[in-house]
Amino acid sequence: MDGRKPLSQRALALTPSLTLEISARAKALANDGRDICSLSAGEPDFPTPPFIVEAAIKALKDGLTKYGPSAGDPELREAIAHKITNVNDIPTSPNQVLVTNGGKQAIYNLLQIIINPSDEVIIPAPYWLSYPEMVKLSGGKPIICESTTSQGFELNIEKLESLITTRTKLLVLNSPGNPTGRVMNRTELENIANLLRHHPNIYILSDEIYEFLLAENQTHNGIATVARDLEERTFIVNGFAKTWAMTGWRVGYLRGNIELIKAASALQSQSTSNVCSFAQKGALAALTGPTSCIKYMVDCYNQRRNILISGLRKIPGINLVSPDGAFYAFPELPLGTEDSVTFCKKALEHQGLAIVPGAAFGNDRCIRISCASSIGNIEDGLSRLKRSLSNY
Repeated sequence: MDGRKPLSQRALALTPSLTLEISARAKALANDGRDICSLSAGEPDFPTPPFIVEAAIKALKDGLTKYGPSAGDPELREAIAHKITNVNDIPTSPNQVLVTNGGKQAIYNLLQIIINPSDEVIIPAPYWLSYPEMVKLSGGKPIICESTTSQGFELNIEKLESLITTRTKLLVLNSPGNPTGRVMNRTELENIANLLRHHPNIYILSDEIYEFLLAENQTHNGIATVARDLEERTFIVNGFAKTWAMTGWRVGYLRGNIELIKAASALQSQSTSNVCSFAQKGALAALTGPTSCIKYMVDCYNQRRNILISGLRKIPGINLVSPDGAFYAFPELPLGTEDSVTFCKKALEHQGLAIVPGAAFGNDRCIRISCASSIGNIEDGLSRLKRSLSNY
């Protein structure tokens, strides 16, 4: 060996996952016989609807087990384009769609094809924990635009404008949001669009993976729908994981202008190639099949979310921005508590409660709690959380 470090600078720059650390410890405690209540899930607790499973089984039986086009099954690309055109009111052709291995690869591919060293990507906080890490892997620099519970986690336009430089290449938007469950309203998106019109070199990544998981009084708004003149520099990331309980299927998509989608497709052809062929037939069935399964799951999440919100509001000192979408709440810990990582570790060790520290999402005063769990489990978790806070 010549003494050089075996890891690349990209690998060395990555931050270890706090969520995996908590999850691994929770599993270890459970294996030792401890009673563990987990409200840390980032995925639906429902099975994939049977008609989707049956479509994939049929594809397998029909011999759909070979390589497919790297950009995705043509029927699925057509169905996704039809959905975006008719549901999101954004005219889309199939060659503006790339089918990816989950929404995460859609984001990764986009960053790899547009980010150069020293380019800056503005990420509103709290943020999904993978955004900054994927920006670093692309050679870019994540610029965090912070918000607080007192602001309702709203993106402050003045603060956003102050972070824009000549190196700013991309703005990340996520609604409904992970970890906050916050839904961006039309006025907020219009204000962002007005700012971006003065900065024509900035692209927008609109992560809409929780698009259909909304409280009863909420409507999903995407920036490309609100501001059609920004459509050419807006990239929509979406997928099948959350809406249809298909996390393990790994089917997502990226929608954007034709030239950049072509570049992202070329990148994918040299990395992972096509998404699993028969899984794509399941995704096609999801898009073209009955929507009753979505309504059932959304109704369940809404009921659970209301129970979680009500329970959190009864705990002294907790400060909560009520979530209106996805299946998370992101309460702020009472004054006097420790940082989120220490608090979550103690909650797990002393009360058997598995929750995710807000530090992973850019806010060390909050914790992420999932309602992708049974009502009984949520109520049990709330009791354990209250006991965890009783020492403070």
